Amino acid sequence: MTIGHPELVAAIASEIASSGPIPFVRFMELALYHPRFGYYVREPEDGAERIGWNGDYYTSSDVHPILGRALARQAEQVDRLLGEPDPFTVVEAGPGKGLLARQFLTACADEFPSLRERLHYILIERSPAMRERQRQNITLRLNEPARLSWANSPDELLPDSVTGMWFSNELLDAFPVHRLRVSNGQVQEIYVDYRNGKFVECLHPLSTDDALAAHLQRLNPDWPDGYQTEVNLEALNWIKQVARCLHRGVVLTIDYGHTAQDLYGPERRNGTFLCYYRHSINETPFLRVGLQDMTAHVDFSSLAEAGEVEGLHVTGFTNQLSFLMGLGVEKMVAELEPESPAFRSALHLLKPNGMGGIFKVLIQHKGIARAELDGLQYKPFWESALAGSEIGP
Repeated sequence: MTIGHPELVAAIASEIASSGPIPFVRFMELALYHPRFGYYVREPEDGAERIGWNGDYYTSSDVHPILGRALARQAEQVDRLLGEPDPFTVVEAGPGKGLLARQFLTACADEFPSLRERLHYILIERSPAMRERQRQNITLRLNEPARLSWANSPDELLPDSVTGMWFSNELLDAFPVHRLRVSNGQVQEIYVDYRNGKFVECLHPLSTDDALAAHLQRLNPDWPDGYQTEVNLEALNWIKQVARCLHRGVVLTIDYGHTAQDLYGPERRNGTFLCYYRHSINETPFLRVGLQDMTAHVDFSSLAEAGEVEGLHVTGFTNQLSFLMGLGVEKMVAELEPESPAFRSALHLLKPNGMGGIFKVLIQHKGIARAELDGLQYKPFWESALAGSEIGP
């Protein structure tokens, strides 16, 4: 089994040789986002897809276009709440192959012509290879290039420049994370060294980022020896960037994750970090480096708290099944031929023990009063836990 992409392995090994062992968060950043050889940046040599049924993993947009239709319906309601601004801006961060954007734009064209006429759709994507794939899947099929634009990151958008809706689907789970382990009663950070041609982990005191220590102080954990977990500080910085860009409107974050109380509870003593390679799951990040995906579950409590500090208030918290039900998924499914492949695919998005329950939807708002959005009609019992991330004694 290969250790990974040769040039990427050499680049990481060179950094370790010059500076010593690096925090796992830096290793994960290089493995996924190295500007030339990272998993999400580099086009596979064999022409294979990263995302989809023939790739390493699939997303909701690969399964069925229902999510795109539901998001368009939610956007239309937000558009009315905002007074039908011109333009109504939709920002999709981490748009993958562009399938969700295509499904969203198609639904707007079919159901909401007034919104379509005022729509400006921005895709946040820093990979040139993925941008080209998005152009192929969107502009060549819909022929609406004037409505589309791209940015490398939220930093490229002006402050208060977005009036409309910002959303992401399975983005934050792929942000680099700090991996922590309790040893001899102390929370230590997992670092990565390179020895005898292999990457190996080692424990060190927390990296010099004061934000990590401050975050742990807020969590106030009471973890036993051997407990291992992850902290995603980049997600918290990201939501602050989003809040800076949003003038009026809502932010939808769709991902798999938990409240802090659940994520850092005793039943998850091994954390949630996983790797995906050709639809198989493993916990070995030091093999296939740059050739497989790496993920960790999202802490929605901390995400909500970080947004609140920047004026991005919680509208509601639900799961994908409840979100789609509130936006009329039953009628969408009823349009399909029973037992057809499309029917079965649509149901796959709704399974309570599958994508319907695992994926959560956090909606936040800024510049408007808290509204009763259709996607939040049905709220699981654990919504109240989002308000605080206190998990210690």
